[in-house]
Amino acid sequence: MEKTKQRAGLSSPPSRLFQLRDFLLVYNRMTELCFRRCVPGLLQRGLDGSEESCLEGCAGKLVRSNQRLMAAYVRLMPALVQRRLVLDSNSQHSSQPQAPSFSPSAA
Repeated sequence: MEKTKQRAGLSSPPSRLFQLRDFLLVYNRMTELCFRRCVPGLLQRGLDGSEESCLEGCAGKLVRSNQRLMAAYVRLMPALVQRRLVLDSNSQHSSQPQAPSFSPSAA
């Protein structure tokens, strides 16, 4: 039964929920920012031409910048993870207590 749900997309892993949440947060911020920037008042029911073109430009700019940011993140992330692993490995080696060396001449 569970496999059937997963195939149908009814049961999603937690990472997909986080992705959806992150997408909705970005979308809501973008909507609010562009609306505040482009719509000075609510005196009429619809958007006029300048408001509509401003919103399209604003949203387009934010989407393009987000795409560039994500591309840079995807490109740089493997190197950052590798560096973090090396730093963690080095800190584990330096924090392990070393046994005192014994020299027969000191006895």
